Amino acid sequence: MQKVGLLMRKIQFSENQGPRVFAERLQALGRELGVEIVFISPERHVSGYDWLPGYEHEKSDLVNYDIVLDQIHKEQIEHVIYTVSGFTYLKMFLPKSVLFPHSFPDPALTGYEMMKPFYNMVDKAVVQTPFLKRQLASQFNIHDVDVIPIGFSETLANKHFDPSQVVENRILWIGRDEENRRPDLVLKYARQNPDKEVFMVFGGERYRESMQKYDIPSNIHLRFALSQDEIFQLMNSSKVYWSCSKFDTFAMPLTEALAMGKIVVKPEHPCYDHISSTHAFAGNERNWFELVNMAAASPRQFSQDNRDYAFDTFSSSIMKEGYRQFFSEWLK
Repeated sequence: MQKVGLLMRKIQFSENQGPRVFAERLQALGRELGVEIVFISPERHVSGYDWLPGYEHEKSDLVNYDIVLDQIHKEQIEHVIYTVSGFTYLKMFLPKSVLFPHSFPDPALTGYEMMKPFYNMVDKAVVQTPFLKRQLASQFNIHDVDVIPIGFSETLANKHFDPSQVVENRILWIGRDEENRRPDLVLKYARQNPDKEVFMVFGGERYRESMQKYDIPSNIHLRFALSQDEIFQLMNSSKVYWSCSKFDTFAMPLTEALAMGKIVVKPEHPCYDHISSTHAFAGNERNWFELVNMAAASPRQFSQDNRDYAFDTFSSSIMKEGYRQFFSEWLK
C-alpha cells in the first residue's frame, strides 16, 4: 500500500472541527483506494492561539521543518499533502508535495499577509471549491489545481434524518470564537429574539474558556467538541442553519446542513457560491436577523431540494471518486 503523508498542525488533529474530520475521512477512503494516509504534525512552537506574538501559525511552521522532515523520512514517504501554507518549503525536499488549504490569504482572515509569500511558491494544489481554484489562478498564477469537496457522511445523514424531530424555533450555528466567525452577531440575535432557541457549537474545548468573556443570553445553548454523530443529531432537530462567517475555504457544516434538509442562511460572499440550492438564502449583517426569522417562520419543515443537491454535490461518494482520480495521476 503506497504511503501519503498528511501534514497538519497538532491542534488541527486534536479538535472536533473540519480539519480533523477531513483527515479521518481521507484516511478511511484512502484505505479503500489502496493508499495509506500517515498523519504528520509538528510538536513544538505551536500555540492554540494564532495571534500570540512569536506563535503566529506560519512562523511556527517554519521552525518545525526538522521535526516534520524526520517524521516523513522515518515513514519513507515521498508524497505529502500539507494543509497550511507555512510548509510550502517542503517541495525543496519533496517535489511531490501538494497544498490542500484549510486557510487562504483573504483579508478577512487573521495573518493573511503572512500567508502570501508562501502562496507565491505553491505550484500544485487540491482545493474544495471552484471559487478557490479561480482565486489561486487569478491571485497567484497557480493552475495545477484539482477541486475535490470534503464529502459528508451519507450514513450519518440518513441515520439521523427525521423531520418529525424538528424544533420550530431552533437555530443552529457552528463555528469558533474568532472575530471572522462573528459569534458576537449570534449573541446579539439571541438577545433581540428571546423566543428563539439558539445553539452555538464549537469544535474545541478551549472555547469553553474563551466564551466566558461574553454575556450569554439565557436562550443560547453552548456545546463544545461534539462528535459527528452528535452534530448530525442536533442538526436534524434544528429548523434553520445560520452561518455568518466572513470567509471560508469550504464551510463543511453548511454542506452537512444542506444534506440534512435544513433551511440555510449564509453570507453573500462568493466563497459560498457552492452552497447554492432552493432554500439556501444569502445575506449580510444588515438583513441576516430578518432572514433567519423568515426561515424559522417558514411552514416548510425541511428542504428536499437542499438535501438532494448536497447528496449530488458533496457526498463522501463524490469525494472518494475525486481522490480516486487524483491519486491515479499524482502517485504514478
